[in-house]
Amino acid sequence: QVQLVESGGGLVQPGGSLRLSCAASGNIFSLNAMAWYRQAPGPGKQRELVASITSDGSTGYLDSVKGRFTISRDNAKNTVYLQMSSLKPEDTAVYYCNVDSAVYYTGSHYYSGSDYWGQGTQVTVSS
Repeated sequence: QVQLVESGGGLVQPGGSLRLSCAASGNIFSLNAMAWYRQAPGPGKQRELVASITSDGSTGYLDSVKGRFTISRDNAKNTVYLQMSSLKPEDTAVYYCNVDSAVYYTGSHYYSGSDYWGQGTQVTVSS
């Protein structure tokens, strides 16, 4: 199977920057689209898609983060990154990494799976 582990979250002042990383592990043959979601604190807050990147590098962003966040991936390392700049208090959330589908192997057998999630990393923007 495929496991995702995020890192890089923390406390930052408004206007600051953070870089999140998400490393996929397991006997991975290929990863399809990768993405970052976030879920802000409070009742009724739903998880929202922040940024996504396809296997060939095409990207998409939530309107509120365009020009401030950059998603990238290193296919050799099975890792996706989210560079966040000009952070605002409203960016405070738990950030989750997602892989929409993957091919992995066990011995000489190949399998496909879908919708993998990391455990989340907290980002807090506050003075």
